[in-house]
Amino acid sequence: MTSQTSNLPTAEQIRRAPKVLLHDHLDGGLRPATIVELARETGYDGLPETDSEKLGVWFREAADSGSLERYLETFAHTCAVMQTRDALARVAAECAEDLAADGVVYAEVRYAPEQHLEKGLSLEEVVEAVNEGFREGERRARANGHRIRVGALLTAMRHAARALEIAELANRYRDLGVVGFDIAGAEAGYPPTRHLDAFEYLKRENNHFTIHAGEAFGLPSIWQALQWCGADRLGHGVRIIDDIQVDDDGGVKLGRLASYVRDKRIPLEMCPTSNLQTGAASSYAEHPIGLLRRLQFRLTVNTDNRLMSGTSMSREFEHLVRTFHYAFDDLQWFTVNGMKSSFLPFDERLAMINDVIKPGYAELKSEWLFPKGLEGSV
Repeated sequence: MTSQTSNLPTAEQIRRAPKVLLHDHLDGGLRPATIVELARETGYDGLPETDSEKLGVWFREAADSGSLERYLETFAHTCAVMQTRDALARVAAECAEDLAADGVVYAEVRYAPEQHLEKGLSLEEVVEAVNEGFREGERRARANGHRIRVGALLTAMRHAARALEIAELANRYRDLGVVGFDIAGAEAGYPPTRHLDAFEYLKRENNHFTIHAGEAFGLPSIWQALQWCGADRLGHGVRIIDDIQVDDDGGVKLGRLASYVRDKRIPLEMCPTSNLQTGAASSYAEHPIGLLRRLQFRLTVNTDNRLMSGTSMSREFEHLVRTFHYAFDDLQWFTVNGMKSSFLPFDERLAMINDVIKPGYAELKSEWLFPKGLEGSV
């Protein structure tokens, strides 16, 4: 008899499993065909390829090149075609549809409104267009038999000087589809403390925020994000591994910052494939997520940029299952962590965990009891 624990989740089961996504960039998840069509409609002639299939390959190869310049260039192309209300609404709707088709039941998708003003839109018009798109995507997903809720995170670029303005914008739309705030961009030379006024404002307003920290720059970025700025979550946070010592005999010692992060249950928004592309890890097997999972940090699994990484939530889980032999209980643990760490109200988080996530995994875990092909056997 085949035992439940002897089989790892299959790709098809992983796709059907309910998933929670907290770290996904709207301008990093466009469909290549949509980019080509929007470029044609808006008159943008800077694409490196006009065939959608070749363009998708170009994005992935540019992201894999090891060149930061080429990686950043990819976003110049996606943002260039996201400068009108209709384009923003379309991209947001397709984002929600694509995530729902991949089994994501709750997502927080981030974008920087300040990067979508080149054709005259106001910050408010950008937010309203994206919110409209997310709601349309939710409706289309429901019509196709999928359920998803999408909340927006408004991002300020850390090299710019509009963080307080974007924080105020996030606060104005907090009951209209925006669930929190973020800062993103190059960490080195642009510490989060440059934007203390924005974080202090959000704390006074009892609002939520996450900070990109500990991806490229390391422990000082994490320390400032937490102890100076008061972040609710860490975007990536993978470099917390630098404060953990593993002895030759396998013993593990946590430094004070790592201990604080674990003890306070501060969520880490892990993006394994993206981390490989940016050099934060050399392989899935060497990715810190394996050790951090064993040490019971509050980990979540995320996509970061689905287009550039050629990934999805299902693919991220598939990599972890193959690498670490994770079972359904592990995938459920990551998913429940994600829901616990979301910026939804507590009662709604609890209902999603108890009424959607746990029942979904229970059904998948029970399938081994009813193997296919035994119908009618005596």
